[in-house]
Amino acid sequence: MKAQPDQRAVVLGQYILENKTTVRAAAKKFGISKSTVHKDVTDRLRKEDPELYTRVKDILEINKQERHIRGGLATKRKYEGIAERKKAPRI
Repeated sequence: MKAQPDQRAVVLGQYILENKTTVRAAAKKFGISKSTVHKDVTDRLRKEDPELYTRVKDILEINKQERHIRGGLATKRKYEGIAERKKAPRI
C-alpha cells in the first residue's frame, strides 16, 4: 500500500476499527511493517482524523490489555503440540 502517509493512516484506522484487529494483523494485511502501522495510527491519524483516532486508540488499548493472554495461549498451544509429538508412536 503506497498511499500518502496521511491517507494510509485513515485507511489503516478504518480497517482496525471495522475488524477490531491488532497492529500486527493490519500490517500483514496491507504488507507494511508494524512500526509503520503504529506510527500511522498513533501520530498521523491523530492529526488527520481526531475522532477516528480516539476510536482506534480504544481498540489498541484493549489489544494491549489482552496481549499477555494471547501470549499465554500461544505458549500453551506450543507445549501441547510438543507433548502430542512425544506421545505419537514413532515409525
